[in-house]
Amino acid sequence: MNLFEVYPTCSLNLERAYGSFLFDKRGNSYLDFYGGHAVLSIGHSHPFYVKALKKQLSKIGFYSNVVLITKQQELTEKLGILSGYEDYQLFLCNSGAEAIENALKIASFQTKTKKVVAFKGAFHGRTSAAVSITDNTKIITALNENHSRIFLCHGDEKSLISELKGGDVCAVITEGIQGVAGIVTPGVDFLKKLIRNCHRYKVPLIIDEIQSGYGRSGYFFSHKAADIRPDLITIAKGMGNGFPIAGVLISPLFKAFYGMLGTTFGGNYLASVAALSVLEVIKKEEIIENVGLIGSIAIEYFKKIPQVKNVSGSGLILGIHFEFPVLYLKESLLFKKNVFIGTASNPLVLRLLPPLNISKREMHLFIEKLQNALANIENDLS
Repeated sequence: MNLFEVYPTCSLNLERAYGSFLFDKRGNSYLDFYGGHAVLSIGHSHPFYVKALKKQLSKIGFYSNVVLITKQQELTEKLGILSGYEDYQLFLCNSGAEAIENALKIASFQTKTKKVVAFKGAFHGRTSAAVSITDNTKIITALNENHSRIFLCHGDEKSLISELKGGDVCAVITEGIQGVAGIVTPGVDFLKKLIRNCHRYKVPLIIDEIQSGYGRSGYFFSHKAADIRPDLITIAKGMGNGFPIAGVLISPLFKAFYGMLGTTFGGNYLASVAALSVLEVIKKEEIIENVGLIGSIAIEYFKKIPQVKNVSGSGLILGIHFEFPVLYLKESLLFKKNVFIGTASNPLVLRLLPPLNISKREMHLFIEKLQNALANIENDLS
């Protein structure tokens, strides 16, 4: 049997990782400024995280949701406190796409409608409803394309109101910060307009914080910058630091009933302990404060680099914008400077999503490697 080849992987064979560094089988080290798609919130192999998972695995690793899993309740309480959503409810699942599917389903149960308003540049996942509201026709099939949805531009309040007035909208959904699009923010003012209009027309607002949440923006959730409270919030990636877990934060306006949603693996013993460990490290090590500090240092330095035309995002979800396609720069950073970094659907943007506990020294090391890579490219072209 062969793997179904859907990933354009590089040839590196990683063997271990610690903190912000990866190590291949030859012993070479790599600075990780991509975090496996924004997953590594507390860094690789954090001792507290590893110890907690080992301890739980030695007791019981798995049973389904037919039994009481007390770690789920501990996780719910701690997440409510740290996020500022103590009065909300939590549904646990396994992946970001699954969180999106369930959030849409919850909204549709409430409104009894099916049309979704999404935004251009959106990426919400690859499962049926999630991919239908992802702005990429290349990954949408005949099975997905008949979902009722429309894509608007961020800032277009007139079109938003026009759609909401129709009375057939199930939900409005936006990422707190668009990641795949190239670190694009909806803007504080537009987020405020979104919540105001959604409440006016009694349509649930879903904020997708799968990539931008868990402290990555310098706030626990990026939408906190707009001081709004969406009806549904989806989370994943940084939630488990690599262990598959995701969830939906659900307003008290929504009422559950048995069988409404379901999952076999969601919130199992190991997943809940992994997520608890992440929250405990975020609090104890003041990770969100670190994100704000290191992010501000990074933005200040990036803006001084002549080839950088703009820096988007906040905290440690950053887009570095150039006037040239960045694929060669990305490959140069990886294979010549030993740095993992991401790209975006915008070919002019490098995407930075490092572990949230990186140090000043590691940020300065990245800046040095970036400047060297840019200088080498200019020499190659001259």
